[in-house]
Amino acid sequence: MTTLTSLLDVDVPRPVLDVIARLRELGHATYLVGGCVRDSLRGVHPKDFDVATSALPQQVQGAFRKVIPTGIQHGTVTVLAGSTHVEVTTFRSESEYHDGRRPSAVTFEQDIVKDLSRRDFTINAMAWNPLSHELVDPFKGQEDLKARLVRCVGSAMDRFSEDGLRAMRAVRFAAVLDFRLDPATQAAIPATLPVFRKVAYERVREEFVKLLLSKREAFGLELLAVTGLMEVFLPELARADAEAARLARAAASAAPADVELRLAALLADLVDPQRAEEIGVRLKFPTKTVERVRLFVGHAALERHVGDSDPALRRLLARVGPANVEPLTQVARARIQVREPARLPELEALIARLLALVAAKPPLTGKELTLNGGAIMAALGVGPSPIVGEATRFLVDQVLDEPSRNEPETLKDLLGSWLRARGS
Repeated sequence: MTTLTSLLDVDVPRPVLDVIARLRELGHATYLVGGCVRDSLRGVHPKDFDVATSALPQQVQGAFRKVIPTGIQHGTVTVLAGSTHVEVTTFRSESEYHDGRRPSAVTFEQDIVKDLSRRDFTINAMAWNPLSHELVDPFKGQEDLKARLVRCVGSAMDRFSEDGLRAMRAVRFAAVLDFRLDPATQAAIPATLPVFRKVAYERVREEFVKLLLSKREAFGLELLAVTGLMEVFLPELARADAEAARLARAAASAAPADVELRLAALLADLVDPQRAEEIGVRLKFPTKTVERVRLFVGHAALERHVGDSDPALRRLLARVGPANVEPLTQVARARIQVREPARLPELEALIARLLALVAAKPPLTGKELTLNGGAIMAALGVGPSPIVGEATRFLVDQVLDEPSRNEPETLKDLLGSWLRARGS
């Protein structure tokens, strides 16, 4: 609910209140700003409480015993209040942005309105004094919250030209908050794409992940495509035909809110595993995430295995790894729900078989054989050599066919037969 009552009800941590009280006691205008005010007005408890003040960084440092100069050149210091870290930033205005990322210089100000005027969206450009209950809202952020609208402060063209990431943040906020984009704000995005292209992929990925995990992920992805943002960092989806893109978005939405699962469901029917890996690397995802997404994309079409024998399914388990079976089934289920819902019962039957095989803990790798490398060499009468690897693969193949064969004597007999068949 976007009412002042929501602000009055928010539980501001005592250390934050103490910092605000101390600075105001010294004669400095001081407020809570940004996301914490937005979320409080929505009736959502903020994750962080950012403080803005007219005090210069050096004055903030002098007001408290323990202060970390975290970004003092831009006016930000961190006050250590017990175990709580309170970030305090001096009111500021900004000069031109030369690189599409950050201003070339900042000027410290005494007026909170000047500070709010440099911010991205009206819903983020409000300030609240929790001690006097004063709300500063020069750009009608409350009205936009009530209207569920993401709108730039001032000229959208100017805001997006200053910081290229703001355009993607606009789409992300719309998806995460279940808002709509102000028409003028959305219209400014295509013309400022050259600035967005300057943004580091790490920053793009952070916004993309937040959007991907939102409740309106499909809406956000469609908005990225419509505005041209997606073409910059995910052309594989942007260039897909309309129906393929729609199904991909729907599959991602049907997957659990996990970045690996949703990304895999999104890509599974658009790209091959190699391209999925390239996308993960491009967006600077962690190596583990890239590897798992590649794996899930490569095996997402589990419906192809309906009717497979148990040995064939054990070979699938050997390729996938037992720990990855459950998440893989979630990707497969999300795809089928939107693509071929009539096949869902047979997919569920296959999933039940796979999970039963996992629970039986069959030997799937050479390490799980009851004959280790030394025992295999002894049985073969050889030292380390390529034939040991061949023999190990043969034995693994045998126990994948029939797990009960994984007994030392049985494996030795199988090795003897294998050698004789080779003429060795």
